[in-house]
Amino acid sequence: MLTIGLCAVVAVATILITHWIYKWRNPKSNGVLPPGSMGLPFVGETLQLLLPNHSLDLHPFIKKRIQRYGPVFSTNLVGRPMIISSDPQLNSFIFQQEGRAVELWYLDSFQKLFNLEGENRPNAVGHIHKYVRGVYLNLFGVESLRTRLLSDIERTVRANLCDWAGSGETIDAKTATSNMVAVFAAKHLFGHDAETSEDIAETIDGFVQGLLSFPLNIPGTRFHKCMKDKDKLEKMVTAKLKERILCPEKGQGDFLDQAVKDLNTDFFLTENFIISVTMGILFATVESISTSVGLAFKFFAEQPWVLADLEAEHEALINKREDKKSRLTWDEYRSMTLTMNFINEVLRLGNVFPGILRRALKDIPYNGYTIPAGWTIMVVTSTLQLNPEIFKDPLAFNPRRWKDIDQETASKNFMPFGGGTRQCAGAELAKAFFATFIHVLISEYRWTKVKGGNVARRPMLRFEDGIFVNISKKHN
Repeated sequence: MLTIGLCAVVAVATILITHWIYKWRNPKSNGVLPPGSMGLPFVGETLQLLLPNHSLDLHPFIKKRIQRYGPVFSTNLVGRPMIISSDPQLNSFIFQQEGRAVELWYLDSFQKLFNLEGENRPNAVGHIHKYVRGVYLNLFGVESLRTRLLSDIERTVRANLCDWAGSGETIDAKTATSNMVAVFAAKHLFGHDAETSEDIAETIDGFVQGLLSFPLNIPGTRFHKCMKDKDKLEKMVTAKLKERILCPEKGQGDFLDQAVKDLNTDFFLTENFIISVTMGILFATVESISTSVGLAFKFFAEQPWVLADLEAEHEALINKREDKKSRLTWDEYRSMTLTMNFINEVLRLGNVFPGILRRALKDIPYNGYTIPAGWTIMVVTSTLQLNPEIFKDPLAFNPRRWKDIDQETASKNFMPFGGGTRQCAGAELAKAFFATFIHVLISEYRWTKVKGGNVARRPMLRFEDGIFVNISKKHN
């Protein structure tokens, strides 16, 4: 009887597990799902996406599935059913449907990392996003860059390059730039004083390591380390916020000033929300600019002719000045055609993130398939930027290609900062910071790449072994 009972239990368990696996692999849908695979229970196909790809090309996870299933396919990543799209028409539709058919979305690990849940979700209500974007553009938009920030950026760049060269040491350009941008952004966001408070660049770098990791907050996991880093930064921002609430007259014209002023006028503004938004902006600003600068040193070493083109442009710019030692002006910045072509090419190849995430608010029919309500959608814009029909020899770094690309073609095939109403508000700040760094570096310094520069997508773009350079002042 015991044997019969055990056999019955095993049989029932087998049936239940088989049924569960079948349901995992064949999720419910009111229509036909795009082709694809849900992968293994719990983990889905996450492990394949996390395998490093030592190239600036599309990650093999995405590239192989496009070749197998087409430009739109279904999968499961970090426990979430997902549609991945490299279809230009569908991607354009998704961007246009913000707030109607789709909403901004983050993976669970990202939401927990930045407390983007409940009242803190910036995608919860449209006017929340509008408020945050408006405040950010007021601080870091074109008008602020033109009237005051460009000079502050140049002072920051000059001070850091002087320190790097003066140290006589080999520096990791990515790490050093992360620190420079982190201090600059933190100063304008919450009055961070680099001389009296702890360094934050390493903490921000810890955030990056935890993206797309499983949100298991137990000792020994990558996510646990990220949460500890988050707590450190959160304490710094919280202390500044409390101080500003008690003594608003000590304001510094930063993000916290505006947020504290609006704290009692907009119902969605809470202290937790302000802290979450501050940390999110800080992370995005630091990672995008520092990765671009690291790639610049990589391409300078690999394509010396690129440097020659830029040197000619910046030498001509300085020679036009009455005072050769005067600071960079807004008109000079806007005249840097070759520099902007260089920046565009870095951004075209150097997509930091594998895609842009949205969540379907309702069933979305497309081309005979259905994207179910509640599913995450990853919009892969980098497929446009690697399209050989638009960008000949797309994996080659060639800034000169941009002189033959018109504005309309670029707007449809070049989206390094996303698209639609959610296009990154920090785009102008990132480009201005990058261009100013290039201007000061090329005009006043020489450098040699010592080692490193190898990249890998895991799936975010990272430098496997850093990018180490020796920097020295010209005309010593």
